[in-house]
Amino acid sequence: MITGVHAVVFSPDAEKVRRFFADVLGLAFVDAGGGWPIFALPPAEMAVHPAEAEGRHQLFLMCDDIRATLAELQGKGAEVSQEVSDQGWGTLAAIRLPDGTELGIYEPRHPSPPRS
Repeated sequence: MITGVHAVVFSPDAEKVRRFFADVLGLAFVDAGGGWPIFALPPAEMAVHPAEAEGRHQLFLMCDDIRATLAELQGKGAEVSQEVSDQGWGTLAAIRLPDGTELGIYEPRHPSPPRS
């Protein structure tokens, strides 16, 4: 039976991104051996959307109050790379990771499945 989701973020500057996840996002972690941190994540959900061609995958962090979350992250040095926009199903923004890539953040308006 499925017990969780293990997400992998690939980066050419993995050490900086790891520090960002620990120091700015405040994610707890354990050393999985050899200095490889494994970060704890909050509860997750997954959607499957249609694609025109090849499939792809996206990773978003979810929050209850996107403006407050972005303000808190900016106070810790994070850069907002996409301002808040209303998507109907929720409000979406993005922050820049230390390697220059973006990580989406959204405040959902849709119902979430019950946690088991």
